Amino acid sequence: MKAVIQRVTEAELKVDGELISKIGKGYVIFLGVGKGDNEEQADYLIKKIPPLRIFEDENGKINKSIKDVQGEILLVSQFTLYANASHGNRPDFLQAETPDKANELYLYVAEGLKAAGVTVKTGVFGADMKIKQVNDGPFTILL
Repeated sequence: MKAVIQRVTEAELKVDGELISKIGKGYVIFLGVGKGDNEEQADYLIKKIPPLRIFEDENGKINKSIKDVQGEILLVSQFTLYANASHGNRPDFLQAETPDKANELYLYVAEGLKAAGVTVKTGVFGADMKIKQVNDGPFTILL
């Protein structure tokens, strides 16, 4: 399982021109589920993300978590994180999990983060999503 976490001041996600989700300060997380991933990998992310300290405190030190700043998460399924472009010019996605299993784990992560006390908004699994975000920093972490 792969997660790209980007700190943002705001973000919105649309499908077919319709606003689906919008957040203020927080994270946009692109979540990729690979073949063989299971709840154990998902639980690691659920445990790791809420206390991750990548927001500045009053002294300008990176010392606050998303919960500390009452931030939100926009969680976006992103199978292309498993792209393999090592051969030829067209990437394959053979290492990405099947849609049914990937969606199950994507929703599991969303619910787990909510249960950890973070506001989570989602995209539309499998849809052609348009995302606008204002990166803060930019500050991007790969888990």
